[in-house]
Amino acid sequence: MSSSPTLSVVIPVYNEEMNIGKLYQRLCSALKPLNTDWEVVYVNDGSKDRSLSILQGLAESDSHVKYIDFSRNFGHQLAITAGIEHAKGEWIVIMDGDGQDPPELIPDLLDKAKEGFEVVYARRRKRDGENFLKKFTARMFYRILAKITSIEIPVDTGDFRIIHRKIQRILSKMPEQHKYIRGQISWIGFNQTFLEYDREERMGGATKFTYRKMMRFALDGISSFSTWPLKVATISGFIVSAVAFVLIIYSLYQKFFGSTEPGWTSLHISVLFLGGIQLIGIGMLGEYLGRVSDNVKNRPHYIVRDSNIADAED
Repeated sequence: MSSSPTLSVVIPVYNEEMNIGKLYQRLCSALKPLNTDWEVVYVNDGSKDRSLSILQGLAESDSHVKYIDFSRNFGHQLAITAGIEHAKGEWIVIMDGDGQDPPELIPDLLDKAKEGFEVVYARRRKRDGENFLKKFTARMFYRILAKITSIEIPVDTGDFRIIHRKIQRILSKMPEQHKYIRGQISWIGFNQTFLEYDREERMGGATKFTYRKMMRFALDGISSFSTWPLKVATISGFIVSAVAFVLIIYSLYQKFFGSTEPGWTSLHISVLFLGGIQLIGIGMLGEYLGRVSDNVKNRPHYIVRDSNIADAED
């Protein structure tokens, strides 16, 4: 294999000992007929099971296999970031390690990209093995995000896609801590298109993408590419003020023409007028300021404990 392969496949791994071997076999079957140099870059994101030892065994037996081992769990998006940064290929495929993204689609993605596209993302026609609530919340999130952002982020897509090396170079210049890679790739631009596919069930094990992680991921996506929450805080402030003004009139009427307890009017007015606006506004501002604080600290995105890539631990 040459030092600069044509194709790199980046796969984040977190407690996937049941799926690594099966997915590797499917990758080999899909990539060998391409008659081109390729590599697979696995990023072990602080797995607690045997994932690392399995990856090390694959790397010893196959020179196509590269691995990066994090010092702890840094998260799915940062694992993808590390894989992209250390991929050597002219074309880079991003896919998950649970087998839901079919490696058999990679040749089609590569062929489509060579037609003149810097990005070809895989758009899901259906999602097998997921419950109604997860499908519904994902569907709603992507459509809401598309409405409130200033860039066009494709709906019904994950991170499964192929990108040209020029996209990799630009991504390396985007240092924010809270990564939302599919949004960053959309923001970069160039010629982008899609292929449709049917997403499969996990080959084994349980999903690591809990509802809590989904909420955090959604918040990263919204705060990275939209000021909509801040606008909501402003609009909510005006609405609360309007409602409060009406209730202020009512409170004054009760004071002079009705019957109230001493101090009730002033307390009622102040709570209505200030409480709602402040709580909404402070919460929204806090989310954005927290992200600014994380970026100002300028800490490394991840820490590599071990790798068979020469410059990965530098």
